[in-house]
Amino acid sequence: MSAAAKDGLVAAIGLMSGTSMDGIDAALIWTDGLSAVRTGAALTLPYDEALRRRLRKVVAERGADPKARERVARDITLAHAEAVKRLLAGTGIDAGKIDVIGFHGHTVFHNPAERVTVQIGDPALLAEQTGIGVVAQMRLADVKAGGQGAPLVPLYHAALASGLEKPVAVLNIGGVANVTWLGAAGRIVAYDCGPGNALIDDFVHAKTGKLYDASGTLSLSGKVDEALLAKLFDHPYFDLASPKSLDRNAFDASCVFALSAADGAATLAAFTVQAAARSLLRLGNPKQLLVCGGGRLNRGIMARLAAALPETEVSPVEKVSWRGDALEAEAFGYLAVRSLKGLPLSLPSTTGVPQAMPGGEYTAAPGRAPISLAAAS
Repeated sequence: MSAAAKDGLVAAIGLMSGTSMDGIDAALIWTDGLSAVRTGAALTLPYDEALRRRLRKVVAERGADPKARERVARDITLAHAEAVKRLLAGTGIDAGKIDVIGFHGHTVFHNPAERVTVQIGDPALLAEQTGIGVVAQMRLADVKAGGQGAPLVPLYHAALASGLEKPVAVLNIGGVANVTWLGAAGRIVAYDCGPGNALIDDFVHAKTGKLYDASGTLSLSGKVDEALLAKLFDHPYFDLASPKSLDRNAFDASCVFALSAADGAATLAAFTVQAAARSLLRLGNPKQLLVCGGGRLNRGIMARLAAALPETEVSPVEKVSWRGDALEAEAFGYLAVRSLKGLPLSLPSTTGVPQAMPGGEYTAAPGRAPISLAAAS
């Protein structure tokens, strides 16, 4: 057990750079990596526009230019370090009191069928810059073992939802959307259910120059093109059995670009919602659907979800006092602690991995003794 851990809880900072590429979420938690979670400060550090453009280019090219990928990896790592420093400065907590950072990096390519997932970022540089040991590459072992490597957040959802009436579902609408189904007797099912905000964001950016459809105002003013919506659902992904996962650029929405900005945004919002609703209805109506990620702030998406699931209470996760903007970052802090304890990060029912799978790679901070939690597991 580390010197900083108290009452069996380990201090961790989780970091997340999601497929929406808007910035870095950082969150402080204390956890035992099981059911005990205490949350602390959180913040979002937006990417500056120049770095966002470079990152967007690397993702669009799937990291095909190694030199460009390396430069962007270094710069986003330094931005992550800045997020950690700002988080700690705002709390007055010294870096020496933090046991570990859970560092997701940024996904530039994800193809589990070929057992490949690529998250860029430099854990050694982050450890050097912050003075805190880093757990990274948390998807890699799962994918190498034949799992999807995503979603990884369901075990954290299960910990948070331990006291909620079941069945309950959590829908995370980031760049890609994924669902966690939590049933009786500890049943957990999870998978990427379809597009999230990525298609809408890219469309709105191309049509209007804005980064996203703020509050869903544009999509609410438009009309869904039902014929194009049906064409989008022709994608073979929807015929696959779960568990399954998506690359950010898996869907081609070029057919929608002939529409007006409002109608295109409405059609893509309907695509996100109907993909999620169809997935949930195959599992059965949950009593409650808790929505996290940026999609919960899109009034058009939330209204369409409520209409598509009339027997389910649809609410943002704040309804149960979870933090929608910090949830994924918290999860990677939680998973970092599980990694240090040798506990599974994924299950056959969440990623399709053959057996419950530990994962993550630990890099100690220079001049600081490596943390060891194996005995505490």
